Amino acid sequence: MLHVSSSERYYFYNQTTDMRKGCYGLCGIVQNELKKNILLGDVFVFINKRHNQIKLLQWDKDGFALYEKRLEKGCFEKPGNAQNGTDILLTHLQLQHILQGIILQSVRHKKRFILHA
Repeated sequence: MLHVSSSERYYFYNQTTDMRKGCYGLCGIVQNELKKNILLGDVFVFINKRHNQIKLLQWDKDGFALYEKRLEKGCFEKPGNAQNGTDILLTHLQLQHILQGIILQSVRHKKRFILHA
């Protein structure tokens, strides 16, 4: 079961991904294209060209964890803050909205206090 938490960092790969890739193929993208260390426990999010399939990859202390979801109807939304870079840092709420099919631009948040360390 997938648990999305505010204590994790979520990186959205801002390119289309061949969904035939498994853990090691996606790990190669993380290391070679994103220049990130997969062993830190961050979650990496990949989406296919048709936006109907998504994969989340994470190193889970003793092995890779891979979550995959394929939609029968509809598509996943890419984050609207997509820059020219290869990755986008998502909040846990943004990832939950993407997985649940909520339109990200329609979400409005009330102001809350946030302690910056």
